[in-house]
Amino acid sequence: MKKLWFWGLLFVIALLSACSSEAESVDDKEGSSTKVQKIIVGTGTQFPNICFINDEGKLTGYDIEIVKAIDEKLPEYEFEFKTMEFSNLLLSLETKKIDLIAHQMEVNKEREEKFLFNKEPYNVFPLKVTIHQGNKDIKSINDLAGKKISVTPTSNSAVFIEEYNKKHNLGATINYGTNTTDIINQLKTNRIDAIISTPFAAKFYNEQADAEQEVVGETLLNSKVYFLLNKDETTLSNRVDEALRELKKEGVVSKLSEKWLGADYSVEF
Repeated sequence: MKKLWFWGLLFVIALLSACSSEAESVDDKEGSSTKVQKIIVGTGTQFPNICFINDEGKLTGYDIEIVKAIDEKLPEYEFEFKTMEFSNLLLSLETKKIDLIAHQMEVNKEREEKFLFNKEPYNVFPLKVTIHQGNKDIKSINDLAGKKISVTPTSNSAVFIEEYNKKHNLGATINYGTNTTDIINQLKTNRIDAIISTPFAAKFYNEQADAEQEVVGETLLNSKVYFLLNKDETTLSNRVDEALRELKKEGVVSKLSEKWLGADYSVEF
């Protein structure tokens, strides 16, 4: 009788162990199916109102807050920012040190050949000739003939003015720089004649750094802005598009544009 009781007890213990193992296995599967994927977002710190360090030492701006809003919409992803010089963003994406670029990326042929743009734009980017307020000689791009212009390497501003300079024989000298403070000072002290920038950037620099900048002439380029990813990141790209469409319908994109850019630059979507 004792033997029978003993073997019965062993059977119950084995049965409970099997149930416990099965439950743990299910939990493991459920855990793996809801695993959150970390997305490293490459961005900068020197683009006023777009991606910059505020007075409290925090990374913020239009692109940063757009990404944060997208992050809230996509529970399967966790977006983490990694800051660097603008000129290093494309190489970092190509070598997969980052997964996505958020830095007002406009479409150009070179970028399209190597990378993937998401399909849903999140604002337009109006490039204009920007000069020192005391300059009375430059009123449009045609007045830049023989002048000194500063742009950031690999930016759409650089691509545009390089092509325009060559096509229209402007004879302008193009300087390349990444130090925002230095470029502001060069323009203010007339060491360069113009930069290719945006109205919201000029407004920010005037308010924050007494830059004395003025935008003149017609809009040179009114490009739509996208996120940039590697070509194999189609799933992530599609999910970002879904989130952006929801944010536009909810009015979040318009509100963020008005807050950070001074106007609703989503109106031409």
